[in-house]
Amino acid sequence: MDTALPPIPDQLTGAFHDPERPAVYEQLIVFARELGELYHLERERSAELERVLANLQETYLATMTSLAQVVEAKDRTTRGHLERTRSYGVALARRIDPALADGPELGYGFFLHDIGKVGIPESILCKAGPLSTSEWDVMRTHPTIGAQIVAPIRFLGDATQVIRHHHERFDGGGYPEGLAGEAIPLAARIFAIADSFDAMTSDRPYRRALAIDRALDEISEGAGTQFDPEVVKVFVDLVEEEPSPLWGSGRDLLPTG
Repeated sequence: MDTALPPIPDQLTGAFHDPERPAVYEQLIVFARELGELYHLERERSAELERVLANLQETYLATMTSLAQVVEAKDRTTRGHLERTRSYGVALARRIDPALADGPELGYGFFLHDIGKVGIPESILCKAGPLSTSEWDVMRTHPTIGAQIVAPIRFLGDATQVIRHHHERFDGGGYPEGLAGEAIPLAARIFAIADSFDAMTSDRPYRRALAIDRALDEISEGAGTQFDPEVVKVFVDLVEEEPSPLWGSGRDLLPTG
């Protein structure tokens, strides 16, 4: 780095006959250069901090994703559920609120929606038969547990709302808070439909997967009670207009009859 000082202007050397002015000028120049060097160092530090934060975010997400996949792996009937519901939900969100869909938090919330099941006893989570009333009470705690797990990770933002509220019902009969109508976050209203659609169109131990048309009928029948009716309309149009399973990933992943 060039450390030579610029020449002292004539007005500082004699025009005002002030012998202190040249020294003051030199001090100001040195001070300015030091500030410039400090600014450059601070920029380098900021860039390094950004890299460290990005790495931490990736680590957090990898950990959360692994936990979610561990939960999914415990139940063979839900294999692929996380990825499918994220794809359905994001595609639906793009039609309803493109700005909402553009944020990565939405996809995180969709993929991690059931992460709270990591806190549910395996005897309940993997039970082959119907759950008892007390077991359902335990199962219904998973949205709250999931929100508590994710809430400290601030960069996930509104993902917490999806995790906490994806089992709310439009008529107020859902859980954990019994929210109704537009009091339910829009992202959660969107995901509730994607989640139910995937459950209907996937095989379960107690029934075969429903055909897409039948699943859409059931979704439509739940408009205004279980689901936001406006979101239902958009979803039905979406599936009818773009019937491929993950909207571009191949038709064989969804049953058609």
